[in-house]
Amino acid sequence: QVTCVEVVEAYVERIKEVNPLINAVVKDRFEEALQEAQQVDRLLSEGPGDDYLEEKFPLLGVPITVKEAFSLYGMPNTSGLVNRRNVIAASDATVVSRLKQAGAIPLGVTNCSELCMWYESSNRVYGRTNNPYDLQRIVGGSSGGEGSVLAAACSVIGVGSDIGGSIRMPAFFNGVFGHKPTTGVVPNDGQFPNAHGVRTSYLCTGPMCRYAEDLEPVLRVMAGPGVSKLKLNEKVSLEKIKFHCMDHDGGSIFVSPVDKEILQAQKKVVEHLESDLGVQVQRVAIHKMKYSFQIWSAMMSSKDSEGQEAQRFTDLLGDHGKPVWPLWELMKWLVGMSSHTLPAIALGLTEKLVNLNLSGKAKLVSMGKSLQEEMEALLGPDGVLLYPSHPTVAPKHHSPICMPFNFAYTAIFNVLGLPVTQCPLGLGSEGLPLGIQLVAAAYNDHLTLAVARYLEKAFGGWVLPGKV
Repeated sequence: QVTCVEVVEAYVERIKEVNPLINAVVKDRFEEALQEAQQVDRLLSEGPGDDYLEEKFPLLGVPITVKEAFSLYGMPNTSGLVNRRNVIAASDATVVSRLKQAGAIPLGVTNCSELCMWYESSNRVYGRTNNPYDLQRIVGGSSGGEGSVLAAACSVIGVGSDIGGSIRMPAFFNGVFGHKPTTGVVPNDGQFPNAHGVRTSYLCTGPMCRYAEDLEPVLRVMAGPGVSKLKLNEKVSLEKIKFHCMDHDGGSIFVSPVDKEILQAQKKVVEHLESDLGVQVQRVAIHKMKYSFQIWSAMMSSKDSEGQEAQRFTDLLGDHGKPVWPLWELMKWLVGMSSHTLPAIALGLTEKLVNLNLSGKAKLVSMGKSLQEEMEALLGPDGVLLYPSHPTVAPKHHSPICMPFNFAYTAIFNVLGLPVTQCPLGLGSEGLPLGIQLVAAAYNDHLTLAVARYLEKAFGGWVLPGKV
């Protein structure tokens, strides 16, 4: 009904209209995108047949955006680090290349937090990204530009990555869908910083979308040959899923209590599943979840099976130059002289503290391994856990500094290697998105994706900002 050029032009106009407010797209490639759209229209007019095109180019002509931490040919690839501000990608990251080969058209790259290690997307290269539902609120991180751009209807599909919730927090705060796949299926190549040592088991690349049905086709393209491990062709009978529900982490001293509205939204999901599907949702209390932040922290900084140390954040901050001294950077920051953000400096300082108590760290790593076994046993081949995405709705700018460990609600599932789909559940009393995490055992991504599609129909999914 419409040409690809018309579609791309509509998205370009939308970005031009709202980006001055949200600051999500940090570099565009509109001219190239329009040329690629013309090629798509030419291909369609030559008419090789819809079936052939659908098989060869499943995402033909679909506008996408890419987190700036991923290489997209000709676009900057700084990851918000000032001393990389002249770095331009000379190739495409593996997932970006696969999406392009499937026919997708990248419109540009989007903002992230400095070195992708904080949950507010703000840095000294591009500034701060704002939440489309309330410009005074954060978009989450590190794939925050993607969450914002999708919520504001500026893109159809986003490319995100997640080592502590970097897909799911932005998807939650911005009321869109995001999927952290089972670890080790979608390639992470071509992003900066990439994971090394033990962290290669925790970093995941995955799709972010406004509509639940888009997650699966995009995941198929991203995963490439590895997709067979994810059982996406298996039919899911929702009535046969064993649903489990946990309201909070058990009361960690490091994390805020869960907002009443978030608990209420989760309760409505439980009630709907029970009345509509006739299932019994099992309430569970997994004691070790109370130590989510400590377990994630210890496992992130542990040695891998070959004894290789985890890469130090201070070395990454230096980016092939001299490692950064966080205490010195803090002094410089206090007088406005540092080229780093306060969260990055603080992370450099806490990294040093974590390694002081080695016996405590070993205990936490072992607790993480036993939590993983407990989760796999609980979920089994047909289980899905409902769990809060974050203790609060999108906080105001800068406030994460006061509660820096609230990301533990998402981070724990990275070190457990489990697939998680973030699902929006409409807007709360302040007009901010609510949502829930859907968790399954490893390689059961098909279960959480099916439940997300079901909940989208029941609770309305993405809501256009400014609609209410």
